[in-house]
Amino acid sequence: MGSSFSATSTTDILPVAIIGAGPVGLAAAAHLLLRGETPLVLEAGDAVGAHIAQWGHVRFFSPWKYAIDTASRTLLESQGWVAPNGDDFPTGRELVADYLAPLAATPQLAPHIRLGARVVAVTRHGFDKMKTEGRDAAPFQLHIWTADGREETLLARAVIDASGSWSTPNPLGASGVPAIGERALADHIAYDIPDALGADRVRYAGRRILVVGSGHSAFNAIVDLAELARQEPRTSVIWALRKPAVGQIFGGAAEDALPERGALGQRVRALAESGALRLEAGFKTQALRRKKAGLVVTGERDGAEVSLPPVDEIIVATGFRPDLAPLAELRLALDPATESPVALAPLIDPNVHSCGTVPPHGAVELAHPERDFYLVGMKSYGRAPTFLLLTGYEQVRSVAAALMGDWEAARDVQLTLPETGVCSTNCSIEDAGSCCVTTAQSPLSTLSHSGKPLTMPVVARSATGVSGGGCCAE
Repeated sequence: MGSSFSATSTTDILPVAIIGAGPVGLAAAAHLLLRGETPLVLEAGDAVGAHIAQWGHVRFFSPWKYAIDTASRTLLESQGWVAPNGDDFPTGRELVADYLAPLAATPQLAPHIRLGARVVAVTRHGFDKMKTEGRDAAPFQLHIWTADGREETLLARAVIDASGSWSTPNPLGASGVPAIGERALADHIAYDIPDALGADRVRYAGRRILVVGSGHSAFNAIVDLAELARQEPRTSVIWALRKPAVGQIFGGAAEDALPERGALGQRVRALAESGALRLEAGFKTQALRRKKAGLVVTGERDGAEVSLPPVDEIIVATGFRPDLAPLAELRLALDPATESPVALAPLIDPNVHSCGTVPPHGAVELAHPERDFYLVGMKSYGRAPTFLLLTGYEQVRSVAAALMGDWEAARDVQLTLPETGVCSTNCSIEDAGSCCVTTAQSPLSTLSHSGKPLTMPVVARSATGVSGGGCCAE
């Protein structure tokens, strides 16, 4: 085991460690660099954007103008980089090749990125979770597994975890744990968005496929599989979702401020209405068994046991959850349901509202009892859906400012996200105007960072607010 810094190093000469070299992680590094800070980006994969590369064939419904961070653009343009057409829609592969890879290669950022470095634990140097006195003055200690099998420890003055949640998908089982038989039959289950018209065509062509999930990942899979079925008529698709009725899951159509997002939902609606796939609503998976006829998934609907027709392959698109195991020795304040920072949770919890937008938030809302540690990007959303890159970019701009002691800039959070055109809330239509304009005082309001008290209230604003997040606008 090695260490890049002496155990006696003072925190003011240590870097800010950033876990993950995706769009948000690299944006965090760019913002820190432009403020004169030294970042250290630790990426488990062998290239930047490793998670995105796994769904590189999928096209974003956000155009390029919503995919590029401002500080990252500054670094790129200093090297003569010309941005893609802002109104074009990149695939995941194009986002990596035309944006992330050039960004990582800039002379300012390249020396601060370390690939093949998986962070398996974060703690305070010399302090377990129970120790308090002197804790805030101790550097963070990151335990690393390298690609060649070595173990190391690194010290950092602050940690920004932008590792995402793509590698920890939710299971097929409706109760939050793997269904009976799910682990044993894993070879027939995909938890990503397969490239059914490309690299994965052989696996799915002419097969019976079950897609489980009601979000955009499921939509993308269904659209590709429907086209595959058109080309290969022996291919059939069953779509199962836990919601008892499809209702508004198809999105806002022309009302969606992101036209491609609205169009995707309408394509899936048309497929369901045309009979191109079999829709099984209100189905909650409990077990999976291999029988002579194929894989049989059983579950419940309205309290009664139901079995779906046999299939050959299953695509699970039921969302993601954060991997919190590496953070077990840190003092975190997480919402018990969403597993996101407690102050952020009421703004994104789909049980409260789901509008594709979120009020402005930054370092204050993302803070934890563990000083100078932040969850950002998709991981900050915990189990909640509908994360957009613009959200992560504003998060890390604010966090970088806070870490440099610029609390005026850190608190000046501004975020305008494209609305979905559809909103669901847990309040009645009559009460909609008030229930989505809530003020939630952060449980962290008594903490102090760099001598600055965290007293800013968390405000979930209405459609007229600066966020553009009209969660009750319809």
